[in-house]
Amino acid sequence: MKLPERKPNRLAEFDYSTDGAYFITVCVRDMRCILAKITVGDDALGVPIHTLTPAGKIVEKYILSSEKLTGGYIDKYVVMPNHIHMIVRIEKPEGGLPRASTPTKQLVPEVVGALKRLVNRELGGNIFQRSFHDHVIRGHGDYNKIWEYIDTNPLKWMDDCFYIEEQ
Repeated sequence: MKLPERKPNRLAEFDYSTDGAYFITVCVRDMRCILAKITVGDDALGVPIHTLTPAGKIVEKYILSSEKLTGGYIDKYVVMPNHIHMIVRIEKPEGGLPRASTPTKQLVPEVVGALKRLVNRELGGNIFQRSFHDHVIRGHGDYNKIWEYIDTNPLKWMDDCFYIEEQ
């Protein structure tokens, strides 16, 4: 049986050794909705109410502590019921870090891996899928579009591709 060919998940012709921003999505294993609850609000507009679970609060705690990372930080994020969206910025300090050939194979996975390890350690088990999705943010327009997507993601939960109706 021949397996389907995987398309490359890295952007051709992009210099991954430069500073940049990356849109990252990390999913919970088996798409279990354990990080947040999004319910229809009881006001006249029915605006969704986004509430973090205890596990989601742990995720947020470690996202907020990411400012201590060398060469990278999480600029924007949202913790959804079964996934996390983040903008990870890579900015090498002046004359600081040596040039890495591929920060997305170095710093971005280190940021994501550290987040997963810290959360899993505190929760006492592995809650995340093995991999994560990354997208190189290409310019201010792309950055602003992704920022808005992260901001409005809880409002559009029921239309989200990761939406699973909770039992």
